[in-house]
Amino acid sequence: MKSAYVADLKPDTVITSFFLVSDKEMRTTREGKPFLRLELGDRSGTIEARLWENAEELAATFSRDDVVKVQARVENYRNKLQLAVDKVRRAEPGEVDLADYFAHTTEDVEDLYRRLCAHAAAVSDPWLKRLLASILENPVIVPRLKRAPAAKVMHHAYLGGLLEHVVSLCDLCRAVAGHYRELDVDLLITGAVLHDIGKLDELCYERAIHYSTEGQLLGHIILELEQVSRAMDSIPGFPAELKTLVQHLLISHHGQYEFGSPKLPMTREALALSFLDDLDSKMGAARAALASESGDEMWSGYVQALGRRFLRVDTYRKGEQEASTDAPGAKAAAADGDE
Repeated sequence: MKSAYVADLKPDTVITSFFLVSDKEMRTTREGKPFLRLELGDRSGTIEARLWENAEELAATFSRDDVVKVQARVENYRNKLQLAVDKVRRAEPGEVDLADYFAHTTEDVEDLYRRLCAHAAAVSDPWLKRLLASILENPVIVPRLKRAPAAKVMHHAYLGGLLEHVVSLCDLCRAVAGHYRELDVDLLITGAVLHDIGKLDELCYERAIHYSTEGQLLGHIILELEQVSRAMDSIPGFPAELKTLVQHLLISHHGQYEFGSPKLPMTREALALSFLDDLDSKMGAARAALASESGDEMWSGYVQALGRRFLRVDTYRKGEQEASTDAPGAKAAAADGDE
């Protein structure tokens, strides 16, 4: 079992533990001395690390996505923990349990997939139903969809996270479409199912989560636009106008130009999808922050992507709840319940 997880690290301590190398880069100081910058991680999070001595020699002994044994000092640098590595070597296969290194959705993946297929099956438009079936029943896509994260850092950044996010978004879309009845629920669900399908190719997630070359050069919006467009073109007679509406859902789902959308949402369904996608991603980030052991008893750790910490409301209200049990009315009610 791992002796220390990233979430357990404390400043001004020396640790020896195993970590997954999710990023690795040789750099030089201003004086021209080479050093190795690493991003090390496990299922609890990631931490930046620096190796100063014998950097080039040691860097040649392991690669990104390897698990390494590290002896290091935990330092607080600019209000952020990092490791100053003294020793590092690649781990032997029998030394580690890979389950320690890959965060995974707590949901049942097969159940999530069944729920997603149920959303797609409930679509009544025959063209959109065929489009969704061509994606969700593709034997190449399905196993990747069950494993992929939704992001590297921002939200649902763990194995199975993409499927969890998409199913949650479909649930939200159906609830909102029940309130705003002018929305075309078939279009909205289609957008929800397909809006991040490009992340299957944007991200690499066999071991550490990082961006593929295509992901860095094109991004998931371009990748999914091409993939979904090919799928629509492969369906004989697919209506041109409907194809354009689906394409617009994909390229506008980030909502704003500064967030990477090539176009602003210009249909009701695109507008709703962009807001609901943003809501689910931010709630996912908040949930992860509050579930993490970083921070303290009252507050979560700082969430870089959202620019804030989150109050642990249950802890904050603990005194109020304890006081309520001591109130005269509460004691009388408790006594009545004993009779």
